Amino acid sequence: MPDEVKVSDLDRRIVAALQLNGRASWGAIARHVGTSESTVLRRAGQLTESGQLRVIGVVDVLRCGLGVPVLARLRCRPGTAAAVAEALAARPEVRYATVLAGSADCSAEFVLPTYRDVARLQGDFPAADNVRDAETFAVMRTFTSNHDWNSGELSAEAAADLRGGEVRPFEEQHWERPPEQLDELDLAISAALGEDGRLSFKEVSRQVGTSESTVARRVDSLVRRGCLRFRTLAEPAMFGYALEFMLWLSVVPAELDRAGQQLAAHPGTKYLSATTGRFNLVGQIVLRHYGELYRHTTDVVGALPGLREADVTLQVSTLKRAWSPTPAAAATWEEA
Repeated sequence: MPDEVKVSDLDRRIVAALQLNGRASWGAIARHVGTSESTVLRRAGQLTESGQLRVIGVVDVLRCGLGVPVLARLRCRPGTAAAVAEALAARPEVRYATVLAGSADCSAEFVLPTYRDVARLQGDFPAADNVRDAETFAVMRTFTSNHDWNSGELSAEAAADLRGGEVRPFEEQHWERPPEQLDELDLAISAALGEDGRLSFKEVSRQVGTSESTVARRVDSLVRRGCLRFRTLAEPAMFGYALEFMLWLSVVPAELDRAGQQLAAHPGTKYLSATTGRFNLVGQIVLRHYGELYRHTTDVVGALPGLREADVTLQVSTLKRAWSPTPAAAATWEEA
């Protein structure tokens, strides 16, 4: 990995703008962060080169019928959690892996072909000799995801302009519809943007062998139908969030939707899904510092309707997000 670039306030604003809209023009970003377009290009290039920033296109597997996201929560033999998490992160079907502190030692999100494959997963965890206990939770619907998260670095006016007006959690608009069908060209375009979400339509057209106008129409359709999202990969610490944790909640079924909507609206909620299993609401939360955790537990979690049980597991080290190794994990793997 190249040497890490020191992150300035300007860098944070640039990344925050990309978090709001991964394909926003450099000119629009420059306008909202208060600098020149050339400076934005230079700083974004340095952050990308250092591994601290990446924009990718992500296909919604549930929306497109391409798989079922399944969260795994594991307890490991003493001293083996890091090794188990690394083995999880190395699996191609794992798009998220983290080491935890608390009642579980690590967690991962698998994308399996169908829900029937969950049974197979139970007996097929990597580094299984070090796994003492494992639970799986199939995602039923997502209330909010990392694509929707706003770091709060930019003004509400800037966020509205970059995102194109009033923003509702994307999943609310699509989650109950039947899955979309993607053809070979849709998949090829999505794969190209999955490597670099800011590729020009001209470059994508060259890679997939069709016209630039066709690529533009297909991307617009994929986004509009909820099939393709653009995700900016940057660690929460870049925005001053020192604490990241997973929240495992058991909620009375009749209140699950209301509790999910309420928690999803909290600015620290990066991800929240309704799941099968004893915990039917699972989230990833960020806070500015550890001292905020108590009030979040009492005032935010404690106020949720129908809450029966709550568990917090601190994220000690996250190795993989959205199929991509985090900067720290990538550096470790390169040195190995």
